[in-house]
Amino acid sequence: MLASLEARYPGLAFAWPRPGVLEITFRGEKLNAMPPALHRGLARVWRDLEAVEGVRAVLLRGEGGVFSAGGSFSLIEEMRASHEALLRVFWEARDLVLGPLNFPRPVVAAVEKVAVGAGLALALAADIAVAGKGAKLLDGHLRLGVAAGDHAVLLWPLLVGMAKAKYHLLLNEPLTGEEAERLGLVALAVEDEKVYEKALEVAERLAQGPKEALHHTKHALNHWYRSFLPHFELSLALEFLGFSGKELEEGLKALKEKRPPEFP
Repeated sequence: MLASLEARYPGLAFAWPRPGVLEITFRGEKLNAMPPALHRGLARVWRDLEAVEGVRAVLLRGEGGVFSAGGSFSLIEEMRASHEALLRVFWEARDLVLGPLNFPRPVVAAVEKVAVGAGLALALAADIAVAGKGAKLLDGHLRLGVAAGDHAVLLWPLLVGMAKAKYHLLLNEPLTGEEAERLGLVALAVEDEKVYEKALEVAERLAQGPKEALHHTKHALNHWYRSFLPHFELSLALEFLGFSGKELEEGLKALKEKRPPEFP
């Protein structure tokens, strides 16, 4: 079953590090940035996982000790070149967040080094995010020149409050893992070299818990997020509107040239 999943989803690898714990390791471009196939896989894999026998918890991590720097330049260029691709990625971005939220088993994210944009969305959509104290967490959308959409309007205000959400999203202000734990954006921050070990420990404890009761508790808690889905979908639509704008052109150029953007 796992071999067929790996064939279906390039860039994803599956393993059983502990009984009942299914580990998903994803491999992207530099800093595990998500090219089109990986972005699609991380959005769509959740329904297929429901058919895998024996899964009692899922552990998400990036290959090579790096979580993810978000969508790759190749993903953005594909969206800008084709209306069909833009629509496809819009629905993928929605499912990248809702997939882990709706998956019936607990999901743990091992957030190492970097979690930006879609990478941060995936980490925060997990039930428990374990981050390295020195990890860099950044929404990144305003730096790129598009609205903070894919997860930010849905998750940040409930996790850290509206004042802190506005500060970090509007100013594109990064957080360390240690700061993120203090604000409540992630569940735990540990020494950088201990992230995977701690995340695996948490996933193993969840896998040993009462399967039905955990499912029902997760489902009920996540109704807090589901009640705000209209806000989420509006913010996502406004983000994608920006992918045809001039501000994105400057944001992309500045990123490639490694300089601050100068928006018109």
